[in-house]
Amino acid sequence: VYVFAQDFTVFGGSLSEANAGKIVKIMDLAAKMGAPVVGLNDSGGARIQEGVMSLAGYADIFLRNTLYSGVVPQISAIMGPCAGGAVYSPAITDFVLMVNQTSYMFITGPDVIRTVTHEEVSKEQLGGAMTHNETSGVAHLLAHDDAECLSMVRELLSFLPSNNLDEPPRRSSTDPIDRADAALDAIVPAESNQPYDIKDVIHSVVDDGYFFEVQEHYAKNIVVGFARLDGRSVGFVANQPSVLAGTLDINASIKGARFVRFCDCFNIPLVTLEDVPGFLPGTAQEYGGIIKHGAKLLYAFAEATVPKVTVITRKAYGGAYCVMASKHIRTDVNYAWPTAEIAVMGPEGAVDIVYKREVEAAGANREQVRQQKIEEFRDR
Repeated sequence: VYVFAQDFTVFGGSLSEANAGKIVKIMDLAAKMGAPVVGLNDSGGARIQEGVMSLAGYADIFLRNTLYSGVVPQISAIMGPCAGGAVYSPAITDFVLMVNQTSYMFITGPDVIRTVTHEEVSKEQLGGAMTHNETSGVAHLLAHDDAECLSMVRELLSFLPSNNLDEPPRRSSTDPIDRADAALDAIVPAESNQPYDIKDVIHSVVDDGYFFEVQEHYAKNIVVGFARLDGRSVGFVANQPSVLAGTLDINASIKGARFVRFCDCFNIPLVTLEDVPGFLPGTAQEYGGIIKHGAKLLYAFAEATVPKVTVITRKAYGGAYCVMASKHIRTDVNYAWPTAEIAVMGPEGAVDIVYKREVEAAGANREQVRQQKIEEFRDR
């Protein structure tokens, strides 16, 4: 692993031409040797005294971030301030970790915002660790202190190969590969509208019940992260029925697509747990571009060439069924639990369209006939 660190105790950790040259050299060596790059960011920004040369240093770093993306894993640990042009390098890297209450990321600080827009906002509200983990989605992992942040970096690296030509590391496992778990029979409720926690399913099937979740606080209606099966690193993508009924929205689509593409770059097999009633409806989603963002997740799954396994735990409705690693977009193996429902739309909506005349003709027994047709449609 190659590491560079900014020292805030020396000139505020500001980036000079010489600093940039050292960082660029480390990144070039990492790419040449095929090893991950870890950046420990704690900087006040560009060294103003050097003028444009410090900005050129940032651009040199951005170029390496881009050229080596998908070649070697790149991880950024934000352990202090990261402002202005400095924020773009972490944004290009694969994973961003932030320390709660002590790390900040923003392009323009609170003082500038107050002057230009007259908004009153604190550093924590504007670019704190929780803001970027929960609201913006810029960060992927949240640490409570510097020690935990570094520990999380090590744990993350344990799931990743050194480069895009290597296989992910494999650990010896004491968890039997043929282990049965009776709890799985009861996790998914018989009632299709009843929520449950998809993480319970993940913990039941992975080695030793250990799941390393990524972006836990952002777009909670989809769950992504790493685990091991028979000691091998695997990426999990799962709809979360306990949040927005597991529907796909803009943020969930972006979150899922980026994770899938990362796993595809670094030869990490994908397991998809599907329980999706569709895309989240509403004008905010349509105006925000749910069509193009939803297509990103479809594209990511379709282009991925790593081994892909999909398990439909319950609902798989409409276009969202196709998007969530369906067999029609080159998923290698698709399983359906006994509770699985695969359809163009939900039974209620389908009956209202297909049996509209028959239901209306029932008069006073309209609701009874409708419920009967819904049950018949669900059992097909």
